Amino acid sequence: MTIKTSLLSVFSWMLISCMTLQAQEAKTLLDKVSTKVKSYDNIHIEFNYTLNNTREDVKQDTRGNITLKEENYVLNMLGVTRIFDGKNIYTIVPEDEEVTISSYNKDENKGISPSKMLTFYEQGYNYNMGALKKVNGRRIQYIKLSPKNSNAEIKDILLGIDMQSNHVYQLIQTDASGTSYTITVNSFKTNQSISQNLFVFDEEKYKSDGYYINKLD
Repeated sequence: MTIKTSLLSVFSWMLISCMTLQAQEAKTLLDKVSTKVKSYDNIHIEFNYTLNNTREDVKQDTRGNITLKEENYVLNMLGVTRIFDGKNIYTIVPEDEEVTISSYNKDENKGISPSKMLTFYEQGYNYNMGALKKVNGRRIQYIKLSPKNSNAEIKDILLGIDMQSNHVYQLIQTDASGTSYTITVNSFKTNQSISQNLFVFDEEKYKSDGYYINKLD
């Protein structure tokens, strides 16, 4: 083996070792985030949502909020409320006075669902440490996630973790076409006093209010 070949071998080994160490560090941090998220009885998040498609020169900004308890959630965004009770998804559109009801099938829902927005990374992704940034006095560590499935519609995801709280601060998803979707957390509250009926859809109430009930299944 020549000196040049030996040096290349050592360099390759060092590069692989560094990448492996970064992946381990990223996984350790994500495990901390996951453990903390699962320790809460419920979570309420206020967020900004930005869609950016530079190819079509489209940018859309909006605000929203979501309340999570185990798999259940209530999501409010763009004037629409979506409720998931563990079995069905109820999409309520006051502007149209319409409710659409569809059963949830996890095999058909491959994307990042609201229920999994804080834990989706646990399966199906490779990890690498990204940049460490200071945002409004907070240290945000970014982790780059790449789908293990080469045919996935998602190109990559940057997940920003607040190093003090171990909470998710930002999620930047980029798809194969280059369109990015950014969720930035403005408020992260836990163990709130919520109604037992928060995730229960009252069909009779909406019928009496004149809503059209559209059942897809």
